[in-house]
Amino acid sequence: MSDRYFIDTNVLVYANDRSSPERRARAREILAHAISTRQGCLSTQVLQEFFVVVTKKAGVSAANARAQVVALSRLDIVMPDATIVLSAIDLHIIHHLSFWDALILKSAAAAGCRRLLTDDLGHGQVIDGVRIENPFG
Repeated sequence: MSDRYFIDTNVLVYANDRSSPERRARAREILAHAISTRQGCLSTQVLQEFFVVVTKKAGVSAANARAQVVALSRLDIVMPDATIVLSAIDLHIIHHLSFWDALILKSAAAAGCRRLLTDDLGHGQVIDGVRIENPFG
């Protein structure tokens, strides 16, 4: 059984959110654990979304955000290929998810992750073999 877990963009963003100290602390715990144990996984999509959100909405400088992306790159990174994209389209159609959420789920599955840490989807739901867990709830 895999202990690997996939981290959604919102967890990375919360690690920079000064308006919510509790979420910020929890997100930082998750990231520290992910890096120290090498059990956490991300995708290029998550890294891209993170950079855009924290520089546009969280007031993080591009240089700081870049440094964080460098640090996060120590984790296993999924680079979605055409097969993952097509599978995400199918998941989008079947489960009526946003395409972007479906791509996250398919990337998690491709990385061998049994869990997705996010607050964007229904906690406890299992989709395509990946259990959705809200680490803030």
